[in-house]
Amino acid sequence: MSLHETGILTKADLVAAGRYPSEERMKKGPVAVCECMQNIPCNPCETSCPFKAIHVGENISNLPQLDEGKCTGCTTCIAACSGLALFVVDKSYSDEVGTVSFPYEYTYSFQVGDTVKAADRSGKCVCEGTVKRIVNAPKADRTTVVTLEVPIDFVDEVRSVYRNR
Repeated sequence: MSLHETGILTKADLVAAGRYPSEERMKKGPVAVCECMQNIPCNPCETSCPFKAIHVGENISNLPQLDEGKCTGCTTCIAACSGLALFVVDKSYSDEVGTVSFPYEYTYSFQVGDTVKAADRSGKCVCEGTVKRIVNAPKADRTTVVTLEVPIDFVDEVRSVYRNR
């Protein structure tokens, strides 16, 4: 099923649109995934990237384009994205697990080292993950960047965690 049928973006949608990093690149280390699929006037991902790996261009309604060769997976773009549409994935972490970094704008009580329920793009729990890093940079304007270690088979799907209640 596709975005147009369910309203939920899938990896297949991103691959079909040429907007998902190659498997070869993902196995070399962390890399950004721009899951922005709407032509809206926005470019903070471009202006925040210290490596100039994201290009929107003069018309800020263009979709962001990632230069895989320039991206280091630094995660700076994640907190800058007002649409919460940027993620960093790393399939080079090990053969069994990878990492996913994502924006998180809810109150939370989990800490580094905690095991949490990892959610896919639809909010469905798909696996458990271990919190590896939590970054609350002042320049991020209250957007926390969370990095989870998850089983390698779920790196392409995990995009958040279940909210604490």
